[in-house]
Amino acid sequence: MHPDTEINKKKARLAGKTFFKASSVVIFLALIAIAAVIFLEKAKKQPLPSGSRIFSEEKTFREDFQKDATLNETAKISESKNPDWWLNSGGLMTSGNGIGKTVQGDLSSDSEWFGKYKKNNSRDTDGGRHPQNIFRLVTRGKWNNLVQESYFRINKINLSESENRNESNGILLMSRYEDGDNLYYTGIRVDGSAIIKKKYEGDYFTLNEKRIFQGEEYDRDENPNLLPIGKWIGLRCELRNTPDGDVDIKLFIDEEGDGNWKLAASALDNGKKEFGTNIISDEGHAGIRTDFMDVEFSGYKIAEVK
Repeated sequence: MHPDTEINKKKARLAGKTFFKASSVVIFLALIAIAAVIFLEKAKKQPLPSGSRIFSEEKTFREDFQKDATLNETAKISESKNPDWWLNSGGLMTSGNGIGKTVQGDLSSDSEWFGKYKKNNSRDTDGGRHPQNIFRLVTRGKWNNLVQESYFRINKINLSESENRNESNGILLMSRYEDGDNLYYTGIRVDGSAIIKKKYEGDYFTLNEKRIFQGEEYDRDENPNLLPIGKWIGLRCELRNTPDGDVDIKLFIDEEGDGNWKLAASALDNGKKEFGTNIISDEGHAGIRTDFMDVEFSGYKIAEVK
């Protein structure tokens, strides 16, 4: 056999092996791609921990608070510098590394918000030092039937002299927010209760209240808080109109921050006299409310549901 012939055969064998290896790689990558598609499809169908509706891919908003930023309070939603959020009250909010924060501790006297709150609401903010005592963070988007959740960590209770520091304070999710006088609240209060409330034309109506954090009874001076300090707690609100024209509201709590959601309270706003005769049935803004405390929050998300 001619040496060149043998060389050509070796080259052919090597080429065949190379082609086989390349084909194997292509097939392997294709299988990975198919597996990824299947995984994503399954993930879309994966139910929430509570067994409630999944977060819709059609209208979902998620806030991871990763970007280092400061959001300042504005008088109007249209004036907010953030495309997703409006800080209606609380002076300022900071975010970064996955966490959003109210003002923590005493606000510097050099801050513009110190001066503004000292002048306009000194009583509730301890002379301007704690604008976080009346923190209201509102989504710029609007939602109707929804599922909304976030995790909260209370770092400190601010023992203000204000008469508005009382057992009704807490960490809350706002829904169908038309304005500060017309909306639904769901959350947990410093007296240890889960609460579902409606505020209509400035009047509050308690739809359901259930004690979930046990211990000594709440006392403004001797025992001003029954909620855990320094611990992540998840709140989830599910709210939707019923075929009968009522509003069905459910509050779930992840007490240990481990994804184990439990139903804490539920209510049906049916327009009966004890609940106020007006139902808030149209879409509105959503968001977070906290009272007289330094709070961090993480993992906010909201979705429209059927």
